[in-house]
Amino acid sequence: MEQLEKIQSYLGKELGEMNDIITSTLRTPNDLMNRIVTSYLEKKGKQIRPVMVILSAKLFGEVNDDVLHAGAALEMLHNASLIHDDIVDETSLRRGVPTINATWGNHIAVLVGDYFVSNALAAGIKTGHISIISALSALGKELSLGEIDQICNVRDHHFDEQSYFMMIRKKTASLFMNCVKMGAEAAGATADEYSPMVQYAELLGLCFQIKDDVFDYFPNPQIGKPTGNDLREGKVTLPLLYALNNGPQDEAEKMKAMIVNGQLETENINTLIEFAKENGGIDYAFDVMRSMQKEADAIIDRYPDSDAKKCFREIFEFIISRDK
Repeated sequence: MEQLEKIQSYLGKELGEMNDIITSTLRTPNDLMNRIVTSYLEKKGKQIRPVMVILSAKLFGEVNDDVLHAGAALEMLHNASLIHDDIVDETSLRRGVPTINATWGNHIAVLVGDYFVSNALAAGIKTGHISIISALSALGKELSLGEIDQICNVRDHHFDEQSYFMMIRKKTASLFMNCVKMGAEAAGATADEYSPMVQYAELLGLCFQIKDDVFDYFPNPQIGKPTGNDLREGKVTLPLLYALNNGPQDEAEKMKAMIVNGQLETENINTLIEFAKENGGIDYAFDVMRSMQKEADAIIDRYPDSDAKKCFREIFEFIISRDK
């Protein structure tokens, strides 16, 4: 966590100004909405995405009001997706505190999520960049389609890596890619200048989701979800996918049958987790992440040395090595 905390400290002024924009944008005459929003914003999380918006601007130019509004827009859109995800997944805790749906019910939680989306677009409009507004609109579609793809993968029992990577690209990596794109555009960079960094952000976003999925194979109360939570919902992620496709065939078929038949009680989930571990699934996931990191290093090497470049490298390492 120390790596990210140093970066947050380095960007303290900019992040503070961006969070002020979020607070003022979400302020409303409605007392109930204000209470819910204020409570929600008290736990800000890591704010990796707006950090990337600001770092991208620094890599290509200077941080201005447009950059800060772009970061605010992306952070509000991201939070909207989390609020809606919590409803779909019936999540009761996020960042160690009760979710909006757990406290206020699904009806209000849906409306709060929609309120965040609308204000994300309002912040995007204040940048005056039609490309940023367009990116926000396209991103909303990508995030929704990523979630639908995940539901389809569960229902249709896709056990191939291609389907998994297509899904996490939409569900997670698309947001990281737009962080870099919007930060660079708000700072005045051209597509030719920032396109390689969008590829960098895609690799970083993919790693973020892979590492998030790895957590599901280990008990860790810090992250607020129990071991095997994804598997309980029928979500087969990279470690188990690898084991199913590369482990002993007879055993793999038995594991697949458990998943297809919905036999996902605790004993069978533990069996699936151990099968993934014993057949190299966790090691494979880390190998994939390190390979992506190496590919990303080659991309960012094209840019002149700077504090922003150093921070991008540190974020990548943080994402792979984080423990929550």
